[in-house]
Amino acid sequence: MIEYWAPWLDPKHPNPAIPGELRWFVVISDDDSPEGRDVEVPNDDPVLINGEWIKPRSRTFIPAKIDDNPYYAKTNYKSVLASLPEPLRSQMLKGDFSAGIEDDPWQLIPTEWVEAAQARWTSQKPVDERGASIPLTSLGVDPARGGNDKTTLAPRYGRYVDTLIKKAGKSTPDGKSVADLVAVNLFGEAYASIDVTGIGSSPYDRCVERGLNVYACSGGDGSNERDRSGKFGFRNKRAEWYWRLREALDPEHGDNIALPPDKELLADLTAPRWKITPGNDIQVEAKDDIKKRIGRSPDCGDAVVYCFAQPEVSVWGENTAMW
Repeated sequence: MIEYWAPWLDPKHPNPAIPGELRWFVVISDDDSPEGRDVEVPNDDPVLINGEWIKPRSRTFIPAKIDDNPYYAKTNYKSVLASLPEPLRSQMLKGDFSAGIEDDPWQLIPTEWVEAAQARWTSQKPVDERGASIPLTSLGVDPARGGNDKTTLAPRYGRYVDTLIKKAGKSTPDGKSVADLVAVNLFGEAYASIDVTGIGSSPYDRCVERGLNVYACSGGDGSNERDRSGKFGFRNKRAEWYWRLREALDPEHGDNIALPPDKELLADLTAPRWKITPGNDIQVEAKDDIKKRIGRSPDCGDAVVYCFAQPEVSVWGENTAMW
């Protein structure tokens, strides 16, 4: 039920809907979901799917309590619901279907950790112990070229991530346009960490040509690092970077990171799943698999992960530190 009515009921939905708001959906069947899965679309314009034009269907949700039903109000049904255990009592009596929602056991970053980091955020950028403004540390860059994905930049000032910069993919159709965006938002001694997998290689090359201090993030590269406990290695750099962010968000042993209160960021950072390989390595769900499962690319989450990724050597040839 939560999945079907996600825009109204899922607190982690990147684009929540208000009660009574119309949203449009189509059902797409593929190898991963032969029975079909709901995909939200912007409006009721026909969508071309597997060579066939499909007319989206609308739906909406209006929450209601037991007292809103005059028939039930005349019976003892309310007292019956009041005796139910939680979370059923809140769901059935108060119409609070978010009650009792728990994270997947293999969710990489717990939802409450991200929410706590967002609660620490303020619009005021951080200052050091002398009251001086902390300069820009890094810029995480997840490029997109056309399509529904977004080119997303995450500016980091020490442990503080500023409001994300999001541009529609159609506005960054080539490497030059992404490099232009990086150049405008990269200043001082800060470096940019750019995803170079696939289309990201062109923006990276253009940044290098312009003499920008950039670091290539290639998530498929191998990693020789260990987790904080020293017990587990990482399947690749992508797993290492995501796990390091998880460790930094840990409320007991973390670094008091402040993240912007962005619904899409919350959804992205809580989307990836993880597992332990037979070789005792931590493996994070592939980006393409996440995209298939949630129906979009986790651009905001990846940009934040990249802004915390620790470069080994920058394009300028200097060692740079994560903090």
